[in-house]
Amino acid sequence: MSASLADLPSVDRVLNWPAMQALIEEHGRDLVLATVRASLSEARRELQTTNRSPTLDEHWFHAQCATRLTAMAQPSLRPVFNLTGTVLHTNLGRAILPVEAQQAVVAVMAQPANLEYDLVSGNRGDRDDHVENLLCALTGAAAATVVNNNAAAVFLMLNTLALGREVPVSRGELIEIGGSFRIPDIMLRAGCRLVEVGTTNRTHRKDFVAAIGPQTAMLMKVHTSNYVIQGFTATVSDKELAALAHEHGLPFVVDLGSGTLADLKQFGLPQEPTPLEALAHGADLVSFSGDKLLGGPQAGIIVGGKDSVSKIKQNPLKRALRVDKMTLAALEAVLKLYRDPARLHERLPTLRLLTRPLQDIEELAGRVKSALEEILAGRASVTVKPCLSQIGSGSLPAASLPSACVAIGIGQRGVFDRRETGPRSFPKKLAAAFRALPMPVIGRIEAGELRFDLRCLEDELAFLAQLGQLSF
Repeated sequence: MSASLADLPSVDRVLNWPAMQALIEEHGRDLVLATVRASLSEARRELQTTNRSPTLDEHWFHAQCATRLTAMAQPSLRPVFNLTGTVLHTNLGRAILPVEAQQAVVAVMAQPANLEYDLVSGNRGDRDDHVENLLCALTGAAAATVVNNNAAAVFLMLNTLALGREVPVSRGELIEIGGSFRIPDIMLRAGCRLVEVGTTNRTHRKDFVAAIGPQTAMLMKVHTSNYVIQGFTATVSDKELAALAHEHGLPFVVDLGSGTLADLKQFGLPQEPTPLEALAHGADLVSFSGDKLLGGPQAGIIVGGKDSVSKIKQNPLKRALRVDKMTLAALEAVLKLYRDPARLHERLPTLRLLTRPLQDIEELAGRVKSALEEILAGRASVTVKPCLSQIGSGSLPAASLPSACVAIGIGQRGVFDRRETGPRSFPKKLAAAFRALPMPVIGRIEAGELRFDLRCLEDELAFLAQLGQLSF
């Protein structure tokens, strides 16, 4: 249909149409005004380019603006189905909080709470009080404090106890984790000097002895939670380092990285060092994460002796790195679950997913396969294959968990025109279609297939219910 710029309605005229009034009532005038102007600009560009325009009536504007407004109303941070095969996926939020933690967060976010208020004395309190006793009981520590993540915990320990001085660390422990967090860089920013000890694969007690001098502030051990050095290796144990540090009047600090408060062997998982063990071996301070193997919210937890923790709390940077009431509420609820270790693997989502029976996953994969075959109707091949899940977030990097995945490949008829896409483009386009679902589905592309590891799929009904909306 030929048209001219004169055919475009005015903004006021569009806003006064009944259909637009309904949108204004729902979204507010300012947002609708912005979408009307955007729709008019789009129509103007099309008209100037092609000398043709759509039927610019009330129905067209309502459809255009409603689509834009719906997209604007969609939250940026959204729940997704994590079918990547990585249980603690950093990019997907790491640990899922248990119901108890969710309820605790809702309770304190909806109204005032005694975050820094002592209900007994009526005086100002310390926000660490809400979790300190629990942490001490579970780790054997005399004191504890919490900051916003473990990187902050490491930074704060170094800045408090080693500012302007030297810290010997084994070369085999100079870790780098996701986001370019590197121990040498953190030490530099914390204001202390790194002294590299030993070699990458072998470090001995004598290496630390040689490194200790008048400027030494502490001895430090960093758990290599995201890699493993194997073969011709040697390390100095916590007990040896603690004894050496104390022999020279120095504190011994351990960064466990991921950290767990449970004996993972009882759940059939590989052993991971615990804060309880590190403190029992002589560590003065131990730091670990809250949102990895612990299964709680993002947090950096520091436990240890009263004097050392007290110094950290007095550091002005502690206030800059502190956590809020919602984090503390969630962390308290998770820590309380650890007081009942017999049922921990049932109540804590992280452990529940890590210990999920293979047979359950395989049976789920069979049901999902049938549903996908019905939806894809021959346009893609769907098979169930064995696979290996990983724990993720730098936790137990050498450990893998037998699992089952649904693999989607090009079918006999092909889901896309091979001349346009080819077999290499197929899984990417299909993955994009799954990400476009109301609750995005995130898998992984491997061997020319889109694969969904079903270890972390617990809400099967919600997953299956939205498959009918798959569009490609």
